[in-house]
Amino acid sequence: MLVKSAATALVALMSLTGFAGPSAAANAGEDNARQQAFSFGVIGDIPYGDAEIAKFPARIQDINADSSLDFVAHVGDIKNGSSVCSDEYFEHIRAEFDTFEHPLVYTPGDNEWVDCHSGNNGAYNPLERLDKLREVFFNEPGKTLGETMPLKTQEDLGLPENVRFTKNRVAFSVVNVQGSNNSLLPWTGIGETAVTAEQQAEVDHRTQAVLEQLRDTFRDATRRHDRAVVLMTQADMFDPSLLAAATAHPESVSGFREIVRTVTEETNRFDGPVYLINGDSHVYAENRPLAEGSPWLTVYGQGAADDLQRITVDGSANATNYVRFTVAPNNAAGSAVLSWEKVPFKE
Repeated sequence: MLVKSAATALVALMSLTGFAGPSAAANAGEDNARQQAFSFGVIGDIPYGDAEIAKFPARIQDINADSSLDFVAHVGDIKNGSSVCSDEYFEHIRAEFDTFEHPLVYTPGDNEWVDCHSGNNGAYNPLERLDKLREVFFNEPGKTLGETMPLKTQEDLGLPENVRFTKNRVAFSVVNVQGSNNSLLPWTGIGETAVTAEQQAEVDHRTQAVLEQLRDTFRDATRRHDRAVVLMTQADMFDPSLLAAATAHPESVSGFREIVRTVTEETNRFDGPVYLINGDSHVYAENRPLAEGSPWLTVYGQGAADDLQRITVDGSANATNYVRFTVAPNNAAGSAVLSWEKVPFKE
C-alpha cells in the first residue's frame, strides 16, 4: 500500500510541476517545431491600371484571409509605367496598404519614382518623388505597414526603406535596387540627355548602402548560424528579356554589377541556401541565375554562385496570384528550408 501511495503521490507531483514524462515532452517538442515553421506572402508590380486598382482591395482581403501568413512583402511598382506619380495616388495606395492585417514590408519600385520623369508620369524630378515616397510610406522607420513588426533600418543613412529582420533562423534583407539600370538611365522626360550629378550621387549613395546592408545581413546570419538568407528587391537583375541586350552591351546593366558581385561573394561564403525574390519583369520564374554555365556570368564578369535561388513573382497583367513561401521547422536545413507555391486570387 505504501508503494502504491508513493507512486500515486509521485504522479500527482509530476502533474502539478508540469512534468508529464518522455512521451509528453516529445509531443511538446513536436508542437514547438510546428510553431517555429511559418509562411509569408509576396506580391509585386500591382496594381497596374484602373481595373486592377479597383480590384486591389479585394486582392488585399484575399491575402488577409490567409491566416498562415506571418507577414507580406510587396517588392515594388505600385502603379504602371504610364500613369501619373501624384501625391494623391501615393496617399491612396498608402491607405490601401493600411488595410493589410499582416505586417507589410514594402520596397519602392522604379514606376513610382525612377521613371516619373516621363511626361505621361507627370514629368517629375525622380529624387523629389523618392523623397515623397519616404514621407508617405516610411514615416515610422523601423515598423512595417499593416500590423506592426519591428525591423532594422538604414534610416541613419537616409534609406528607411532598406530593412532587415530574422525569423526562426532565417535572415531577411529587403533593399532598394531599381529597374532602369538601378536608376542610371537619363531623365529624358525633363530634358536630360545624360546622367546628372545629383542622379549619380543618389545612385552611388544608395548602392553603397545596399552593399553595406547585404554584408551586414550575411555577417549576422553567419554569426547566428542562420539556416538561410532571403533577399528581396524590385529590380530583376537577371531579366531574361534583357539578356540579349545585356550580352551585347554589358554596360546596360552596369548599375547592378557591384550588387551582383557582392551577392555572389556572400552567397559563396555563407553555409546555407540564399534566395533572391524580385518583381520587375512580371513573369513568374524560379531558377539559379548565377549557376555554373549561366550566360549572366559573362554579362557580369564574375564566377558562379550555385547556391543562389531566384524567384520572380508575377506582376502587371499576370498579377492574378500571390506567392506563399513556407519556412520549414527549425530542424530542416539546406534546400528543405524554403518552399513556395502560387496562390490564385479569388477573382
